[in-house]
Amino acid sequence: MKARTLMKLLGAVLALTLFVAACGDGDDDSDATTDVTAAATPTVAEPAAGDDEPDATDAAPAEPDDSAPATTAAPAETTDEPEPEPWRIAYLSASSANTFLLASVGEMQRLADENNIELVEFDAQFNAELQTTQLQDAIASSQYDGIILVALNGPGLVPDVEAALASGLQVVLFNQIVGDDLSTNEPQVDGIAASVMAPPVVTGERAGRLTVQACEGLDPCRVVYLFGIRGFPLDVALRQGFDSAVAGHANIDVVAEGEGMYLGPEGGINAMQDILQAQPDFDVVVGADQSLQGVELVLTDEGKLDGVALIGLGGSSPAIEGVRDGRWFATVYYAPASEGRLAMEAMIAALSDGSITGGIDPNANFIDEGLVTSANVDQFTAEWDG
Repeated sequence: MKARTLMKLLGAVLALTLFVAACGDGDDDSDATTDVTAAATPTVAEPAAGDDEPDATDAAPAEPDDSAPATTAAPAETTDEPEPEPWRIAYLSASSANTFLLASVGEMQRLADENNIELVEFDAQFNAELQTTQLQDAIASSQYDGIILVALNGPGLVPDVEAALASGLQVVLFNQIVGDDLSTNEPQVDGIAASVMAPPVVTGERAGRLTVQACEGLDPCRVVYLFGIRGFPLDVALRQGFDSAVAGHANIDVVAEGEGMYLGPEGGINAMQDILQAQPDFDVVVGADQSLQGVELVLTDEGKLDGVALIGLGGSSPAIEGVRDGRWFATVYYAPASEGRLAMEAMIAALSDGSITGGIDPNANFIDEGLVTSANVDQFTAEWDG
């Protein structure tokens, strides 16, 4: 049928429909008829002026051609690559409140942010059993690509570190050893990617050498020794190194011991107050920088500071300032921010291509092996606030 004939027929149907609607007699059937007819009636476009005959496509929608393949608009091209899933690293801290480790984790987090890494911190609160549970839970969760560990129980964590490695996790140690030999920073479990620390026995020896200097000309030289946490593997190793350094000097006598807890001046204040009641006279105090800040406060109040040489472990801002001002005799330098940076760099290398970095001593290239005294203090810059 030609398009012109079709249009005439459709026009007639439309006119008849309008007439019936206008002249309806009110019967119920009229509405239904009108609706059905209207629904079935296509809209007819008026021909454009000058057209003898409208285009067939104007008269009615074209029937779909089943033989032609369906087409869709091509998506816009983009050069942006999807961002890869971040690596997830479990950081098992000995204590999130420890000011030394705060400097370390600050550098780790900086590198994590720059390298699409999610760093999740676990706070062991200086509780070795809690840390063991946290490590086991992190392994069992299968949510992590690697573990950075500050071990509270180096010998006891060996089986769990082996389990982490067997599950495919990369493991980096810093600040503390996993194993029995506390005189080396070389990994003692096969597969550990890196072990970043100054060997604690060596650090203790350095503190002992400073004590020998402070005791020159004094006989006896009475020494107060403050552990961080008595029995903690780190402290066992530090004391072992200290004892080996002072053993050949008969004038040196350790007359009192205490415990500062590595958490700030308060531990040193409490320890020093207790010691003064039992042993009011001494010449040297050796301990972690955090504890010695409290010791300095107590000795200042008691009017004893000028007669006592303070030897710190840490190289913190208060220690560096104390040595420079002559209030402290010396401190053994530590670089916690550097430790955190080196640990995260080793982890990134291990995750990227399986690199094994091995033992790293951040103190190895320090001036005078990191023994900070009045003679060289201006050549050291503290990496943490104590």
